[in-house]
Amino acid sequence: MSEPAQVVLGIGTRPEAIKVAPVYQELLDRSGIQPRLLLTGQHDSLVEQVLSFYGIEADADLEVMTDRQSLPELGARILSRSAAYLRETRPDYVLVQGDTLSTFAVAWAAHLEGIPVGHIEAGLRSYDLSQPFPEESCRRLTDAISDLCFAPTEGARDNLLRAGIELGRIIVTGQTGIDAVLQAAESGARGTSAEDRRMS
Repeated sequence: MSEPAQVVLGIGTRPEAIKVAPVYQELLDRSGIQPRLLLTGQHDSLVEQVLSFYGIEADADLEVMTDRQSLPELGARILSRSAAYLRETRPDYVLVQGDTLSTFAVAWAAHLEGIPVGHIEAGLRSYDLSQPFPEESCRRLTDAISDLCFAPTEGARDNLLRAGIELGRIIVTGQTGIDAVLQAAESGARGTSAEDRRMS
């Protein structure tokens, strides 16, 4: 019997955790795939709240946050630590979500280590690198180095095509954030206060 495919899902912020949760759980339910959740630590306690809500435990935490760090310092720390983790674990694939610094840095680390990358929520664009900053540049750069771009809409697919991404690298999937909301509603999970129920 062959070994299951190892898929690392790298996340750093609460929105990423919400939108990756249904993807992680879907992969967990599939035979032949072993998902691993890698936290960068960009939003530490906020991410843990989301994972706890969905009953998910992380496999590793890079704990990158320090006081008063700049964006270049944070990006460099995520890049170097995620590259070291990927070099040690050698997954078959890496998935990232969205447009954060964690998204791009983990994708770039995987790319440099020769590991295929999939970008969830690919193809979103404002066409203004200053709005939002640095998210617009992070998502464009992540799309460029991803082997597969999972576009949430046909409009996002069209943006990718205009950017020169080959059609064979694009899959229109729908929005995983909607899947996360539906999953939470179906579970019937309720907090004891408005603060407990707040997801984003």
